[in-house]
Amino acid sequence: MKPESIKYHLTLCFVLIASALFAQDYTRYISKDDELLRQNNYEKKLESYLRNYLINEYTERSAKAWNKDYSSQYAFERSVDPNRERWRNKVLKPPVLRKTGPLIRKPYKLGDLDAEWVELPLGGISAEAIFALPKGAKKNKPVPLIIVQHGNGSYPETTFENGPNYHAYATELVKAGYAVIALFNLRSIEKRNNIERLSRLADISLPGIEFSRMQNLLDVILEEPGIDKERVGMWGLSYGGMATMFWMPLEPRIKTGIIAGWFNHRLEKMAVNDPKSYSSFALLKEENAFFTGWLTEFTDYDAISMLCPRPIQIQHGKKDNISNWPKMLEEYNKSKTDYIKLNIPDKIDLVLHEGGHESMPEQGIKFLNKWLK
Repeated sequence: MKPESIKYHLTLCFVLIASALFAQDYTRYISKDDELLRQNNYEKKLESYLRNYLINEYTERSAKAWNKDYSSQYAFERSVDPNRERWRNKVLKPPVLRKTGPLIRKPYKLGDLDAEWVELPLGGISAEAIFALPKGAKKNKPVPLIIVQHGNGSYPETTFENGPNYHAYATELVKAGYAVIALFNLRSIEKRNNIERLSRLADISLPGIEFSRMQNLLDVILEEPGIDKERVGMWGLSYGGMATMFWMPLEPRIKTGIIAGWFNHRLEKMAVNDPKSYSSFALLKEENAFFTGWLTEFTDYDAISMLCPRPIQIQHGKKDNISNWPKMLEEYNKSKTDYIKLNIPDKIDLVLHEGGHESMPEQGIKFLNKWLK
């Protein structure tokens, strides 16, 4: 027998023996029912351990992580800079994206509204959006700009449509004299799950990628002659509300924001599956909604601290099953603490309405008019 043939047969024998060993029936030592019970008990212990850390130990952990200085608004902002930096580096983890070409512009008609589809090349990807200016916007009469962000089940055009969720709030903003940049982001649970998994392997996040896309596009749009670069706001619904809350702490050019259909009692929302009280990301298999390091010190009321003292409005419907609204109200009242201690309680506002998962254009535009006009 040739040496190559001997080597092949020895390898084959090794594989067969190894397979037989691994295939041995473990029930010689423990029954399948007992082994399953052991696994289930271990899972419950791990679940209890982690939920205790995430929920029960949060207040003590947060107290050590934050060192807020209420002596002035400037002192407060400076005192939360370390938290803001950890938010950037441990949770959002945005990649560095650079412009690799000029802004591409195409006419884009939305009913009676003349707009543009704009695209900014950023290497292998791009930042895309609908850009609309109100009538009369020009260099000697610049207007405020609102960044509009759609949610996970929608797209930029939806924000201009008079549907049950968005109520055409982007269109209403243009009518009220605001320029609008309605960002195009990835949607659907499956697609966002796929990209978030890959992002984690690269030690970044999908919201971080989308944040960097927004920043680069904002650089260019703010140079438009009809835009007032000192008056910029952001308004998002659902995952768009997430983007508003996630991005404002790291983008000081956004002077005020509206978070619709997102603000929550975050600890329970993320760590406890309670379908009778609210929809669960875990039960819906929305892996993309679970970000590394999020609940170390950044539950929603603490996240608001990172954008304080800028004005912020939270919109939430009592019939919106994204949360248990009384629990959401508890979280909101904690968010007010910073604003009250800084003597600026009018800069934080809650629109708690009787509807569902939707934006409230009238109340939102009134709030923006107060702070941007």
